[in-house]
Amino acid sequence: MASSAQLKTTSIVLLASFFVVLFAIFSPLFPGAGGQKVNGLDYLDNFFNQLAKSSAYYIPGQLEQAKKYDGQQFSATLKMKNEADAAIVAQLLTTNTIDATTEGDQVQVSGDFGAMMATILSDADLMYKNDGTALKTKYGVTERQVVYSWHQALDAMEKDFTGSGQFEQAKFVKNCMAKSVEPAYNFYEVEAKPVKEEMVLLIAALAFYVIYTMWYGYGLLYLFEGLGIKLDH
Repeated sequence: MASSAQLKTTSIVLLASFFVVLFAIFSPLFPGAGGQKVNGLDYLDNFFNQLAKSSAYYIPGQLEQAKKYDGQQFSATLKMKNEADAAIVAQLLTTNTIDATTEGDQVQVSGDFGAMMATILSDADLMYKNDGTALKTKYGVTERQVVYSWHQALDAMEKDFTGSGQFEQAKFVKNCMAKSVEPAYNFYEVEAKPVKEEMVLLIAALAFYVIYTMWYGYGLLYLFEGLGIKLDH
């Protein structure tokens, strides 16, 4: 059985090395975007975002679903937060030859439902693939503003469809928001990486997390036992 001195020595070694590694984790030693150095937390955060982005690409499937609505005419009243938001949404719609007029903070829109959804999903696809320049060139506003305004438009449209009993269209609009527009915005400028190609690093990161947690825990355990404090269930 280890003596009190041995337990204290072991705890000091474990805790000291733990904090050395912790200092390294918070230091800009890891490769980041644009050749910059970032700390370990930012590096792993970006790494897991890259894996998540790769597994959250539903746009092709939803573009295929949108084809069933080709030629289906619709009209809706989109309630925006303010007149400025309404003006931008109307601009996006009319740029794509979709009839849209504003009245205060509302947008009156009508046209081909399938074509409109295909347009929004295609713009989300450009954002998802980090091609923001194409969106800025097309609309004359920032790419983030484009996708954010499309999200506002879809949110308002889903409410209008639900209120008018068009539940199938409302469900499709909501799914496009959640599975295409939101990921495109949230993962913008993140490079997607398939999980199967990064399995080694993924396993190493998860294993390190478990080991590092136990490392600290045993350091405290040996410290308390070395001081004569018994930890029992």
